[in-house]
Amino acid sequence: MSTRAQPATVRELGEFALIERITGGRAQGPGVLLGPGDDAAVLATRGRYVVTTDMLVQDRHFRLDWSSPREVGRKAIAQNAADVYAMGAVPTGYVVALGCPAETPVAFAEELAAGLWDEAARAGGSIAGGDLVRSPQVVISVTAFGDPIGTEPVTRSGARVGGTVAVAGRLGWSAAGLAVLAAGRADEPEWAGALATHRVPRPPYEAVREAVAAGAAPDALTDISDGLLADLGHIAGASGVAIDLDSAALRDTELDECAAALEADALQWILTGGEDHAFAGVWPPGVPTPPGWVPVGSVSAGHGVTVDGCRRPGRGGWESFSGVDSSDTGESR
Repeated sequence: MSTRAQPATVRELGEFALIERITGGRAQGPGVLLGPGDDAAVLATRGRYVVTTDMLVQDRHFRLDWSSPREVGRKAIAQNAADVYAMGAVPTGYVVALGCPAETPVAFAEELAAGLWDEAARAGGSIAGGDLVRSPQVVISVTAFGDPIGTEPVTRSGARVGGTVAVAGRLGWSAAGLAVLAAGRADEPEWAGALATHRVPRPPYEAVREAVAAGAAPDALTDISDGLLADLGHIAGASGVAIDLDSAALRDTELDECAAALEADALQWILTGGEDHAFAGVWPPGVPTPPGWVPVGSVSAGHGVTVDGCRRPGRGGWESFSGVDSSDTGESR
């Protein structure tokens, strides 16, 4: 008696069968009142919500010879969840659109979905729905919804003169991992930590959640996706202030060792690398920063961002249309 072969590709399985395979049997979080299976999802809300969306394009934002499907899925959720937390909110649900070639293996889609759910479990919220289309390459678009933890969202525009700039999470490690991959040294065991951070960022969600829930929310907040200088530049511009960073407070001796081995500049990774999805906030004058946050700078009258009182040359971080792409630098934002 012969057994029928299981469909190996998305073309063979079909759109709706694949959707059922990667969504069936998943438990929805309390913020999702109606999940996949209807024309749209239904999410619970307390009267207002935050919403953000990000897109990842194969060979622009990730390379499948450098990252596994599960890692790409986790990264897709992490960068969206970090944006929700950067508004002083917690995720309640996500909708995910996937474009892929017809010959994409079903196993790839299953592993990608597993990564999406893995990170959603860590960040909060669940996958409420999405879309699946045929495309020339893999494209993933995630939209995340969240509820403010406090009475109001935390924006970039609240920083005040005399405030303290502090960060939660490690900076520069995703850039270090990218440098290792670009140098062709990924097989060397000493780079495991940097590679893991680059492939799957681990935003310190709990640092934001605990601070805001305890009534110790910052005046302004952002996640570090494009580089510390660039993202603090957004806070400085929106708030109409100047920010000065202390390079000694930013120093990471372990990262210094990695940079020395690659003949690179660790401080440059920290200031412009991005994609760590750590958080940077500004606390009011005279207010101590909460546990889990490290003071690294101060706010004064003026504009822009300096380091030890000086402007850094060059771009402060990633720009989507700068002309730099994955063929030059590997994975990029």
